[in-house]
Amino acid sequence: MKAVRFHEYGTPDVLRYEDVELPVPAAGEVRIRVAATSFNPVEGNIRAGRMQGPIPVVLPHTPGIDIAGTVDALGDGVEGLTVGDQVIGALPLTSPGAAAEFVIAPAAILTAAPTGIPLTDAAALPVVGLTAWQALFDHAGLTAGQRILINGAGGVVGGYAVQLAKNTGAYVIATAGPRSADQAKAAGADEVHAPGLPTLDEPVDVVLNLAPVDPEQLAATAALIRDGGVSVNTTVWMPAPADEARGVRGINLFFRPDSEQLARLVALIDAGDLRVDVARRVPLADLASVHAETLHGAIAGKIVVLP
Repeated sequence: MKAVRFHEYGTPDVLRYEDVELPVPAAGEVRIRVAATSFNPVEGNIRAGRMQGPIPVVLPHTPGIDIAGTVDALGDGVEGLTVGDQVIGALPLTSPGAAAEFVIAPAAILTAAPTGIPLTDAAALPVVGLTAWQALFDHAGLTAGQRILINGAGGVVGGYAVQLAKNTGAYVIATAGPRSADQAKAAGADEVHAPGLPTLDEPVDVVLNLAPVDPEQLAATAALIRDGGVSVNTTVWMPAPADEARGVRGINLFFRPDSEQLARLVALIDAGDLRVDVARRVPLADLASVHAETLHGAIAGKIVVLP
């Protein structure tokens, strides 16, 4: 089969589009014919060697955490899946990824693909959708009637976070740049402010930070949170702010695969309550060029990668 791999850490030039032996599923695993994967910024950091501590991969490594495809073969002991099933999932971060024609996945991380959108576009969902879900519900415990500030709401995770928060019945305050403010509003934000520390009429219950802001700016958001509230931060190189005197908790989020949560996201998509946006679709052979784009700044929108 064809796959993209890197044999050493480095710039995007280390990514090679090459022939690789077809993998065989072990017990509890399935082989998936890949319809699409997607690009996530963390994959650029893994390729560059900046994540060797928290995400130790074995070289050569195939990137591609998101997976959408069709079950092609079953390992021993797999139940609930059959050859031909269309599935999606988020692969373990240290596993060989889905930037290939076929990939091995633990059966436990997979869920049925949404039926209301193309299978290829469903590859845009798992990592970013689960990140938003886990931030809002696992860590912040967001409920109806609460107020939340989503910093960086114009990004891909932010778009899902705004939609999910509004579906829950929260009042959503967003910060977004000029290019993405309309997207945040379209996703359902009640207020949209320019990037920075907004001036609010009253405190919020939750601050969700998705943007690579200055540490000082992130720390200042603690003052916007009511007593007993929570700050959730996805930029893992700086800590979420807290205020013990007022009971404000700071939580640093690191995404994890979860098939049950992913199934709930799929149900929202099929019910028309969650929109999946794809900015571009590129062939697998061009994945290195996508990685190269990140050297010149953040990529706007979600890029789906097609074998």
